[in-house]
Amino acid sequence: MSEEEPEPGPGADETSSHEAFTNAAWSIPSYILSGMAVYGGLGWLLDHWLGTSALFPIGILVGLALAIFLVYHRYGR
Repeated sequence: MSEEEPEPGPGADETSSHEAFTNAAWSIPSYILSGMAVYGGLGWLLDHWLGTSALFPIGILVGLALAIFLVYHRYGR
């Protein structure tokens, strides 16, 4: 016995569109914050290890740039 899936109703497109927007609304800030945290953390570790002070802000900016590129690549097309 196989159960048939119910056919989507007239509002199904609106619901999936709303879910896609909600997912993007949570994903975009997550990408940006995690990119800055990961690359800023790597910069901080390298600064600590090498005794410098410039790699932390550079890491944050590189992480931000890569995150923006990823968001554009995923959602901007």
